[in-house]
Amino acid sequence: MGRLTTHVLDTAHGCPAAGMKVTLQKVGADGHAQTVKTVTLDSDGRTGGAPLLGPDEMAVGRWRLLFEVAPYFRAKGVSLPEPAFIDTVTLDFGIADAQAHYHVPLLVSPWSYGTYRGS
Repeated sequence: MGRLTTHVLDTAHGCPAAGMKVTLQKVGADGHAQTVKTVTLDSDGRTGGAPLLGPDEMAVGRWRLLFEVAPYFRAKGVSLPEPAFIDTVTLDFGIADAQAHYHVPLLVSPWSYGTYRGS
């Protein structure tokens, strides 16, 4: 059964990004993005056991994840310049198979980030 999940790791502190806000958007053919949901990550840097999209919500198409990086690091007491080097990580990706598991992790610090399609 298809589903979409995420996991964020704070590489500056070596821990999950607990408390980070993440927004999921569906991107239409016209490029307009519609917010599907916004979540706050749990103590493990995940969405609290529930996928971002479950089997009944999965759909082929373009999607976007917005990771609120600067507010997360500021809340942890990190002194960031204004504007922050990385404020919001915007990750556009495609779902080609609605029956598959798409896992989109983020490894992030105030100065860099990386992602990949996980399992």
